[in-house]
Amino acid sequence: MTDLPIVARALTHGDAVAVRGPTRDHTHADLLARSAVLAARLCGSRPDLDGERVGILVHPDAGFVAALWGVWRAGGIAVPLSLHATADELGHVLADAGITRVVADADLAASRAEPLAACGAALVDPRPAAAHPTALPAVARDRPALMLYTSGTTARPKGVVTTHRCIAAQIESLVAAWRWTAADRIPLFLPLHHIHGLINVVSCALWAGASFTPLNRFDPAPVIEAVAADRFTLFMAVPTIYVRLLEALDALDPEARLRAAEGFGRLRLVVSGSAALPAGVFARFAAATGQWILERYGMTEIGMALSNPYDGQRRPGHVGLPLPGVEVRLWSEAHGGSPPPGEPGEIQVRGATVFSGYWSQPEATAASFVDGWFRTGDVAVIEEGSYRILGRSSVDIIKSGGYKLSALEIEAALLDHPAIAECAVVGLPDDTWGEMVAAAVVLRPGATLTLDALRGWGRDRLSPYKLPRRLMAVATLPRNAMGKVTKPAVRALFAAA
Repeated sequence: MTDLPIVARALTHGDAVAVRGPTRDHTHADLLARSAVLAARLCGSRPDLDGERVGILVHPDAGFVAALWGVWRAGGIAVPLSLHATADELGHVLADAGITRVVADADLAASRAEPLAACGAALVDPRPAAAHPTALPAVARDRPALMLYTSGTTARPKGVVTTHRCIAAQIESLVAAWRWTAADRIPLFLPLHHIHGLINVVSCALWAGASFTPLNRFDPAPVIEAVAADRFTLFMAVPTIYVRLLEALDALDPEARLRAAEGFGRLRLVVSGSAALPAGVFARFAAATGQWILERYGMTEIGMALSNPYDGQRRPGHVGLPLPGVEVRLWSEAHGGSPPPGEPGEIQVRGATVFSGYWSQPEATAASFVDGWFRTGDVAVIEEGSYRILGRSSVDIIKSGGYKLSALEIEAALLDHPAIAECAVVGLPDDTWGEMVAAAVVLRPGATLTLDALRGWGRDRLSPYKLPRRLMAVATLPRNAMGKVTKPAVRALFAAA
């Protein structure tokens, strides 16, 4: 019997449907069988991968789950890779994690041949093959299991390492708080190299014996039709998707709009996260569907930490209280402890859901903790017993469309443009994206630059969601006495314009 929590759970669900596909469904037993074959193939003649980092470049379907579980059952650390990363972004992850093997779908491997070849990664076919009896290693729960890359305050993303025990704690907390059952059905259109899609949707569904339906991308029309037809019981998305849903609902004729609204109203739970949900969007969705969206708060390093209640009032602009098994406190440097009631402080978290550390960055890991509490860098205030997020303590993190973006990483890319001498990137409030990426630039003498030209140039260098949506040319960037660009002043320039 395996000690891996997610596999042990799957064994209890057997022939229940886990992944619903366009041509066939896949049971938990199917996923266990496929993952065992892949684990044996990965181990080869080795008894245990012993923490080898294995990349996963697989479409978000049953094959992805089999690959994830296969890496875990072989004793490896799974590193899900972005399907939309540029060659430079993918190359950084491959090199930083020391990945030498990637489980990859053929079409995805072909489209990313250059960075895969540059790091010398061997490709492993995730498709089912004939099973060969192999004794898989015993993998302890405290061993590292997963590495997700997230942008921090530095110019390059860091690898966040979590153990099997930590992942199980994150899942159990959400399953209890949001009352997952085996009867649940949920759509998946969120990326699986992020915790939102991987843990909150896929892993919680499989843990509970429920099912998810993979969608290649978010397209409002078929999603609305599926909800109206009662194919789902839960819905989880980022604020940008709720904005698009409202736009799509408004475009329907009255009869179709009523049918769709009633479908959303029958969902037992609708969740938003990864960025702040504008109060106006909350109100419009409630008015259109009768659903009060449950907003929660979390991040890659800690899983989910705060959530509005399943039962009871869900307050717009607030993220509720600590989830089961999670300890949260506000900390004020000015007060040397908890701030007085109603005053802001940094959100700090500890407990079994908190990550092990940043890959190969012991100094960054140490700096992120104080007395065992993880410093999130987010500032909040408690109002009437509910946390309200005020923003980042670091101005160099932009939350846009469900992603956390590093302004420093974007600035480094933009400085390669031949027309740009200096630049500063900030996030501007936006109802659709949460925050939009805006760039203030000092142009080289005689140079001109438009937003369309900059976005076109940047498509080969940055993921689409990292490209600026606002551009302003300035004579000089505002700086302090130390010569450092003052980001609040840059934001003020855009506000004045």
